[in-house]
Amino acid sequence: MPHLHIKEFKKIELPQTIDGVQFDFFAENATRDDEELISAKVDGESFFLLVKNEENRVLLKTDKLTRPASITLVHKALLAYAKAAELEVLASNVIERKNVHLDESTALKKIEFFAKDFPTDKEVRIEVGFGSGRHLLHQAANNPNVLFIGIEIHRPSIEQVLKQVVIQKLDNVMVLDYDARLFMELVPSNLVGAVYVHFPVPWDKKPHRRVISTAFITECRRVLKEGGTLELRTDSENYYAYSYETFIAFPKTTLLINKNKDIAITSKYEDRWRKMEKNIYDVIMTNDEISPELSIEGNFSFETPKLSDEELLKLHGKTHRFDGGFIHFERVYTTQNGVMLRISMGSFDRPEHLYVIVENKEAKYYPELPLKSRMNLNAHKYLGEVLNG
Repeated sequence: MPHLHIKEFKKIELPQTIDGVQFDFFAENATRDDEELISAKVDGESFFLLVKNEENRVLLKTDKLTRPASITLVHKALLAYAKAAELEVLASNVIERKNVHLDESTALKKIEFFAKDFPTDKEVRIEVGFGSGRHLLHQAANNPNVLFIGIEIHRPSIEQVLKQVVIQKLDNVMVLDYDARLFMELVPSNLVGAVYVHFPVPWDKKPHRRVISTAFITECRRVLKEGGTLELRTDSENYYAYSYETFIAFPKTTLLINKNKDIAITSKYEDRWRKMEKNIYDVIMTNDEISPELSIEGNFSFETPKLSDEELLKLHGKTHRFDGGFIHFERVYTTQNGVMLRISMGSFDRPEHLYVIVENKEAKYYPELPLKSRMNLNAHKYLGEVLNG
C-alpha cells in the first residue's frame, strides 16, 4: 500500500483544501499516543490517512478500514498533505504519475454502487477471489451479454485486472474490493447465473474465515436463478472434504463432483499445482428452486445519544452480544468537537468494521453507512441502545 516515512509529523489548520484534496479534521487515539487519523476527501470519496509513530520516524499511510476504491486517490492525498505540512520525507513508495489504464477504467466500484441500485438488466455472474483474473477475463470476453462481478481484496490483483479490462475493451466487468460474504446479502434473488469460487484460501487453522459456509451457500441458493450454479474449485483435500460435507448437509441439494477436470482457462497457480501432480477438485451445486424476492426494511439513523464524551471513551475494549451477533468497541478517538468510535459489528463470522462519530449530541457513521443487511440493521439497533445508556 502507498505510504510515506517522514521525520516528524506536523499538523495543519483544518479544514483546508490542497491540490484538490479536502482535509476536514483530526481524530486522536484516546488510549495511545502513537497514532491519529486525518480525514481526507478526494473526488467525492472520503477516507482516513493514518499517522503512526515508529522508532526514529513516522509512518503516513491510508487507513485500511476506509481506503478508497482507487489507489490514485490515496497517492494524491498523501502528496497533498506532505506538501501542505512541509513534511520531510525519508522514504516513499508514492508516485506522482498516474497509470493511464487505471485512470481510464470505470470498472472499479464501491459497495454503495451495488447497494443503491444493483444492476439487473442482464444475467450476472460473480467470481469470488479472482486472483490473477485469467478466468474472470476469459469468461467476460466470451460472454459479452453477461455482467461479470469480480470480488477481490488483493490490490495488485485488482489493478492488474482493471488494466486488462481497459486493454481488452471489456464493458461487462465490474470489480469490487469487499467481503464477498457480506456482498451476497444485497444481491437480488434469482438473478445470478453462476458463482465461481476458484482456489479460495483453505484457512485450515481458522475455518470460520472460509468463504464456503452454510450461510454463504444459503445466500447463493437465494441469488442464483433456477439452474444457476455455485462452482468451487480447489487443490486442498481438506477444503474439498469440508465443502462437500457442508453442501450435502442441506435437506435438498444437487451436486456434481469432478476430479482433475480440464477447463478452458487455468490460473498460474493451477498450472504450478498440476506440474506438482496435485489433485484438483470441483464441487458444483445447481440451484433447483426459485426464491422469494429480497426485502430488507430499516435504516441506520440514530436517536440523540445520551452518553457523555467521557462515558463514550470508556466503551473502549467492551463487547456487547445479542442473538446471532455482537458489537465490539475496538478503539476510541477524540475529535475537536466530540468522540469517534471504531467498532466491529454484525455476525461473528463476517463482521463489518466501521467508524461512528458522536459530536454535538448527534451520531453518524463515517465515512459511509454500513451495508444494509438484516444482521447489520439488528446490530445498529443494539448500538443505538448502547449509546443511549
